[in-house]
Amino acid sequence: MRGLPLITLLNRRKPNLAARKKQAGKKSRSGAGPGLRDRANRAGDRASEAGARAAGFARRARDQSVKRVKDLGVQARDSVNSSRPGPLEPHLCFVMSPRRPIPPVIMSDSVRVATYNVHRWQGVNGRAKPDVARAGFVISELEADVIALQEVLRPFEADTDPGVDPLSQLCEELDLHLAFAATRRHRRGQLGNAILSRFPITAISVIDISYSRIEKRGALAAQVGHSGASLGVVATHLSLVDRTRHRQVQSLMEHPALNAGPAVLMGDMNAWRNCKGSQELDEALGLHHNLNWPASFPSGRPLLALDRIYTRNADVVEVCEHDTPAARKASDHLPVVAEVSVKEQAAP
Repeated sequence: MRGLPLITLLNRRKPNLAARKKQAGKKSRSGAGPGLRDRANRAGDRASEAGARAAGFARRARDQSVKRVKDLGVQARDSVNSSRPGPLEPHLCFVMSPRRPIPPVIMSDSVRVATYNVHRWQGVNGRAKPDVARAGFVISELEADVIALQEVLRPFEADTDPGVDPLSQLCEELDLHLAFAATRRHRRGQLGNAILSRFPITAISVIDISYSRIEKRGALAAQVGHSGASLGVVATHLSLVDRTRHRQVQSLMEHPALNAGPAVLMGDMNAWRNCKGSQELDEALGLHHNLNWPASFPSGRPLLALDRIYTRNADVVEVCEHDTPAARKASDHLPVVAEVSVKEQAAP
């Protein structure tokens, strides 16, 4: 070894150094691989656990929020119910006549009738405070003998002066007999149909046509006049759904009020397009002379003929919408007025 040149010694050591480095690299790679995988797996497990915990927190927060909202709704409902009269009885209705004496009105062969959706007395947009006088002025403009009203709101006593019923007060001022039937409960009071008449109201009945859990609908039937001459009147507000509206029409057509002498069916038919219910009414009941129904909705610019008047054993001589500045502001519907010629009943 001592006699060998320095270059030879270096050349002999190079392979040994290279081999050792290669072997060390293998050892380091073989030892680091499982360690990195283990650390990566542990990190993935921790991330999964953190995600599961976050999802659990979010689920519990959501459930707590939903429960809190439900509890607040129950508290609000209980608070309202505790401050209001008891639950609305089905078919709640009443008849009233003016307190002051009025001269009797004899029914002639021609009767002027009208139908009017008063939109809860809340004006065009339905957001104003209920104002019966505003729509009452329009009712006085009609000069009708019999008027069918829809979306009639009778406010709770807490919302009005003690002992004052705005609807009854209106009829007192106009010398009209009144029949009212509540269809459903409203946050401000009782919502339903009404019939106003210059003739005495001798009988009433309520027709439940609620064929959907979502929509509570009804009709009010009345007999107006006297023994010598009387007229059956049905005021209604039909469903927005075609299929339900068809069933409602079938129920109304079978009611005695439309099958015992001269009768008129009036109301908001929601017939914004030709459907089975509208076709059945057109075929079974008397039509008017107009080619088309008068448009009544919306009141500001009438496009749809939602409000209609049908007759049985009577003729609609003339029908038109009542379009005045006051009517355009009092409700989102315009009143529809018709002259009806009452036929004499055939002897049995």
